[in-house]
Formats: sequence, structure tokens, C-alpha cells
Amino acid sequence: MEQIDETDLKILQILQKDAKKTTKEIAQELNLTASPIYERIRKLEKRGIIKKYVALLDQSKLNIPVTAICLVSQRYHNEGFIEKFEEQIKGLKEVQECYHMAGKVDFFLKINIKSLPAYHEFVRTKLSKIANIGVLESYFVLKEITATTEYPL
Repeated sequence: MEQIDETDLKILQILQKDAKKTTKEIAQELNLTASPIYERIRKLEKRGIIKKYVALLDQSKLNIPVTAICLVSQRYHNEGFIEKFEEQIKGLKEVQECYHMAGKVDFFLKINIKSLPAYHEFVRTKLSKIANIGVLESYFVLKEITATTEYPL
């Protein structure tokens, strides 16, 4: 596997902060020419290091101000139940993030939604319909202190 060198790391740092920067702008920032920067970015994409480019949206301006953290414990822990839960969660557009955990809970869900009544409806009509949920705990974010998509490179 190819190593990531210092220039690649700098490119990744720049793109994490602003993925709309052009190849030319990145090259200027790194005192290089655009062609090698373009090739490096293409290689990082092909290798799957850069998975995709996205726009980060302001949820409060989109009328989805409630963030809920939902901890799910399953009744049974065999592979079939875990895989089925994971597939069903992927189909719920309200779930932004889902992590399979080690410890007291099995899954950590981050859910953004319009209101507490909308969250109640989501749990009642969608989440609770998933088989094998033993315990479901919900916590609500009062204030976002820090949130980033940047990795410390």
C-alpha cells in the first residue's frame, strides 16, 4: 500500500477545511503547480482515502433543530439479528450516524428531527418496529459545543 506523504497530508488538511478549493488554489497554498496536485487528489480518491465531497448544512435553518442521541441494546446478540438491525437502520433517513458499540449498549444513533413530538412519532412508528430491541434510551442535545468532520492529520 502506498504511503501518504507530507504533501498528501497537507492536501487532505486543506480539503477537510474547504472541499470547494480548486486545484489551483491548493497548489498556490502549497507553492506547487496545479498538475501534480490534481494527480495527487485523483490518487487519494481512487485509493478511497477521500470517500466523497459533501456540503455541511445548518440544521437549525432547515427546520430540523432537535438532535437526539439514542442508545439501543438488543435482546439477542447473534450475527443475524445484528445484521438485520444494521440494514433496517440504514433505511431510516432520520438517522445521521449509527455506531455498533462495545460496552453496555449495542448501538449509538444520532438522530436529527423537527421536534420532540416528531421524535416520539419516529420512535413509535419506525424505530420500535425493528425486531430485537431490548432497551432504547433517548438523550437530547441542549447545546452543541463542538462538532467537526476534520481528522487531526
